[in-house]
Amino acid sequence: MKGLVYGIILGAYVCLFIVVGILDAKKKLGFKDFIAAGKNKGLVLTVGTLLATILGASSTIGIADTTYQIGFPGFWWLCLGAIGLILQSLLISEKIRKIDADTLPDLAGRIVGGSAEMLISLIIVISWIGVIAGQLVAMSSFLTFITGINTRWIFIIVSVVAFLYTIFGGQTSVVKTDFIQLIFIMLGLVITFIYLFFVRGDASGEVFRSVEFLNENYRPVNLFTQFFVIGGVYFLGPDIVSRNFISKDEKTARRSALTAGIILIGFAFLMAFIGLWAKKNIPPSELGGMKTLFFIINMLPLPVGIMLSIGLLSAILSSFDTCIINAASIFVRDILRKESVMLVRITVAVIGVLAMMFALSGSGDIITLLSGAYSIYTAGAIFPILIAILFHEKRIIRKNVWVAAVICGGVLGIIGSYFPGFISGLPIPAFVKTNLSLIGMGISCLVGLFSVGGKRS
Repeated sequence: MKGLVYGIILGAYVCLFIVVGILDAKKKLGFKDFIAAGKNKGLVLTVGTLLATILGASSTIGIADTTYQIGFPGFWWLCLGAIGLILQSLLISEKIRKIDADTLPDLAGRIVGGSAEMLISLIIVISWIGVIAGQLVAMSSFLTFITGINTRWIFIIVSVVAFLYTIFGGQTSVVKTDFIQLIFIMLGLVITFIYLFFVRGDASGEVFRSVEFLNENYRPVNLFTQFFVIGGVYFLGPDIVSRNFISKDEKTARRSALTAGIILIGFAFLMAFIGLWAKKNIPPSELGGMKTLFFIINMLPLPVGIMLSIGLLSAILSSFDTCIINAASIFVRDILRKESVMLVRITVAVIGVLAMMFALSGSGDIITLLSGAYSIYTAGAIFPILIAILFHEKRIIRKNVWVAAVICGGVLGIIGSYFPGFISGLPIPAFVKTNLSLIGMGISCLVGLFSVGGKRS
């Protein structure tokens, strides 16, 4: 009975987004409206959609599980992302918005050239299928838990609904639904925190006393690696930068990144404390193989549990829709070199089906899928793009060397993420074997610096 109540409420909630998409589709959106929401969004909407994009499955379900396993240092995943976002605000947000690109590969193309645009497009579209699949893996496990029915059809139906509102309204609908979803994410998590610590209160004092930012499960080397791999995606990832493109001007872009970064630090503490509360109060024998936040839902009064459930579904959808519209837009705009709303809609459907198949194959958990995809992108693309932005209109960028920088880093990221068995058999130091993505970033940075030529006349 409880599962039926949850199912009906969540079903009605998801259908709301279909209505938003249909209303936006009736407006006959132009191509730039469809992929960049008109490039006219103010501070509140830009911050809202930026936060909703970031607060996905990895930042909620994933962090709670990680904190349960390794302790409070699970906090660093989101905190390092926040630091990356703040650094973007301070260093490059205004520069990016001033170039007035439509997508991140378009930005690379305007600075370096067409070969750079194509290469970055291919890296993003291919690796982001894993990112999208990671969100769908979370959705599948969540729906199975909340309904009590382990069936693929419920997962497919909800996934198709998410495809549809994105297909109908594009980026314009995504921005609107993101804002709605963010409200429920915030309400669900804050109310849950208040209930656990101030109403239920079990071992709350012990939770606060056990806060440690590093421990035997999370050492300085892990912090150093994640600063670049995770922080890099928040600093210059395609989904984050897409929120820069929709802002109305350079100042809005900078202020949005700074505001969102500061708020995210608060969310990092919130999620880590919830996960740590579970670690102190829920024995592993009781948790079993269940996700930490799912177990907590069962402990909550029905109204609080419903609010957290809506918040978690919102978190999954808000990251999923941004990832899929951006990947589809990049494929059409930067690979096919077309400006067709219909082609973007078709591509959303195709990428969605591919990601759904990947998710249904059981190829990994949320953090594994996201970390693998991030490792490829950050190793190959972050530093070369950053170098190109910083030297834009100041120095000549040698295209062939710049492309070589991206390829060198990306190849090491792929090998490190997807061929660990091959690496383990090679006679190389253990540090190299476990940090190929980080080494790839270093190499792409060095080669990228060599791509910088003389001053522009």
